[in-house]
Amino acid sequence: MAVSQEHCGDYHRLPDYEEDSPHEDEEELLIHVTEGLKDSWHHIKNLDNFFTKISLPGGHGLPYVYHFHQKNGFACMMLSDVFELVQFLFVVAFTTFLLCCVEYDVLFANRPVNHTWPGGGGSRPGPDRSKVTLPDAVLPAPQCAQRIQASGWIIFLLVMAATFWLYRLVKVLCSLLSYWEIRAFYTKALKIPAEALCNRSWQEVQARLIALQREQQMCVHKRELSELDIHHRILRFKNYLVAMVNKSLLPVRFRLPLLGEVVFLTQGLKYNLELLFFWGPGSLFQGKWNLQPQYKRAGARLELARRLGRSMVLLGLTNLLLCPFVLVWQVLYAFFSYTEALKREPGSLGARRWSLYGRLYLRHFNELDHELQARLSRGYKPASKYMNSFASPLLALLAKNVGFFAGSILAVLIALTVYDEDVLTVQHILTAITLLGLVVTVARSFIPDEHLVWCPEQLLQSLLAHIHYIPDHWQGSAHKAETREELAQLFQYKAVFILEELLSPIVTPFLLIFALRSRALDIIDFFRNFSVEVVGVGDICSFAQLDIRNHGNPQGRTEASVYQQAENGKTELSLVHFAITNPRWQPPPESSLFIGHLKEKVQQDAAHAPPAQRLLAEAPLGASFLSDEGLSTVPDALLASVLAHPVLAAGSPAPPAEQRRFFARPASVASAAASILASLSCSQLPQHSLPLGENSVCHSDSTLLGASLAPSERRQQPPASRSVLLSEFASAEMSLHAIYMHELHYQQQQQQGESVPACPPLQLPAQAADPRMALHTHSPDLALAGWEEEPSQAEQRQQPAREKS
Repeated sequence: MAVSQEHCGDYHRLPDYEEDSPHEDEEELLIHVTEGLKDSWHHIKNLDNFFTKISLPGGHGLPYVYHFHQKNGFACMMLSDVFELVQFLFVVAFTTFLLCCVEYDVLFANRPVNHTWPGGGGSRPGPDRSKVTLPDAVLPAPQCAQRIQASGWIIFLLVMAATFWLYRLVKVLCSLLSYWEIRAFYTKALKIPAEALCNRSWQEVQARLIALQREQQMCVHKRELSELDIHHRILRFKNYLVAMVNKSLLPVRFRLPLLGEVVFLTQGLKYNLELLFFWGPGSLFQGKWNLQPQYKRAGARLELARRLGRSMVLLGLTNLLLCPFVLVWQVLYAFFSYTEALKREPGSLGARRWSLYGRLYLRHFNELDHELQARLSRGYKPASKYMNSFASPLLALLAKNVGFFAGSILAVLIALTVYDEDVLTVQHILTAITLLGLVVTVARSFIPDEHLVWCPEQLLQSLLAHIHYIPDHWQGSAHKAETREELAQLFQYKAVFILEELLSPIVTPFLLIFALRSRALDIIDFFRNFSVEVVGVGDICSFAQLDIRNHGNPQGRTEASVYQQAENGKTELSLVHFAITNPRWQPPPESSLFIGHLKEKVQQDAAHAPPAQRLLAEAPLGASFLSDEGLSTVPDALLASVLAHPVLAAGSPAPPAEQRRFFARPASVASAAASILASLSCSQLPQHSLPLGENSVCHSDSTLLGASLAPSERRQQPPASRSVLLSEFASAEMSLHAIYMHELHYQQQQQQGESVPACPPLQLPAQAADPRMALHTHSPDLALAGWEEEPSQAEQRQQPAREKS
């Protein structure tokens, strides 16, 4: 994305189709106050204040509807803020105490201490070296205060800490008032009591918000709020970040000597990017929901890029000045947070976590935080199994011998301490035991499990079912170390995460001043080209509109250039994900066209695939093959049956003659996924017209859900469990779609004998004049293309080479 697009996709305003919507440009989105409900929360002028939280300096945010729901209500939010203040105060006070109020020579018994004996004994003659108590090493309060006053640096740091703490205290007090107002909004407007909030899903809260808009007209710009409008408000800035990572616009990838390609994106760097682009002084946005007018015009792009570059330099220099203080805080916080865990469980730092870059790379457009967290949590075990399946024989041999020697010495020391506890008083004996235990734990982590089955392709498919995005070159290369290293950038060690956060105060200033400043012009073009104004919502990232025509990757004729297309099929997969999780949403015509043809293609492939009942019968075998645990839910059975069937079918005998019409060719992962998807006849994708309150998955005996539960069980099932089951089925359906689309692309790539980046969208018929009429057309030779548009050979010769950042 090094090529600037000066006139490609200029900023525009989306047309509004509602007759009662005002057409004037207004700075604020007003809320209509109706009779009978004139509470204070009705006078909030910006609906964003209800639907999200906006990060403020200090990492604290004001309460809004989604934030209030995710934090489990007033009491939890209030206590969380109070304990944050107490925690900061404790770290500062305790660190000052350790620096100025402890006599370490006495504590380490390097200096004798005279003990005073009560009961007329007075002072015992001569020093007593037998035992040093903690009070002996603590200085008296006057002497401690004198030490603090004698150090100018400590006084300066304490003054800065006190100023910051008072600022946070004022923010917390203001937030408490807002928390109480949002609580009133939930109880009075949404009719959700405080004690019942934890048992209500966000989908139910969202449905009540939409119903409240119909009744009270909170937003006067639109007659109704859609699910997409609400998600746009909640994820306005996050969608921009996801798009910038998707288009490789942020300079977070670097090639270093010896280390190779590394990805560096920390919480500190992300905070600075948000401060620079969205809500800080001089940011690109004004009022938190509108892009500043000058950034919407192409004429001043060079001047705006120079201005943004200066802002980056100033922000980088500010970070450089604050680097010592932030670094000290990071070290102290890491020490107090992880030292006890390291002592109790030395192998905890060897565990893995999804990196911040991975969360942005794998996130769908319009995917809420709790949806992303649930999806990545489901993918944690498959990712861990895949990463642990790689073992170096040489490293394992060295680890076994190092573990043997260290374990032998540790066993002797432990035996001596059991025989006589006075051994613990020997100098450094506890240190030796601790370090040897750490060495043994680390060595064991490099020794592979002897019962591990080597099946990297199946493990990668299982991982794909949950993370939904893998690069195209991973297909067929799951056994290579390069694939594992690239996944490690998304799924990093916890120790690497801590190290990156500690280095962040040092590295972030240089990234802002040098690496990011060189991309200033591209960033200006990005915000102009990929921002649209939606009436009643404000300026949003155009990728979040899920517009297949403008940002998808269909084969053949399309209105989207390569620059405008989302990479890795993110538009298509995001559209399917949003349609599944919000079944009552009415997609635009081009999106409906895509969904309709996706359903047709699934039905075609399902006609030549084994029946879903047979696939489900193989699910227990699939579970034993792909995991260490049995099937716990029906959605698990769906995924296990799809992933394991090609392996099981390869060794099964030929079907009888009467069944050969169903098994004319060996079933692939794609056909197995199509069979299961077709069996979900009441799937969430076509349910766009269900009235409010109905379930998106039909409970009929013909569906997999109906087959899994007896009618009496369905009637007796509590609403909460029912909601969880429906959510699990929605997640399983999205996983099947991800597998299906990736597998079809891989098969097409094998047939064409050429490389096409990432996964398959569906071809949109260009001959249909009315997109709605194209929904009813049927093309028997409907094919899936690669994510990226495939130009003809003549177009390839004319198209200039595109730089890759």
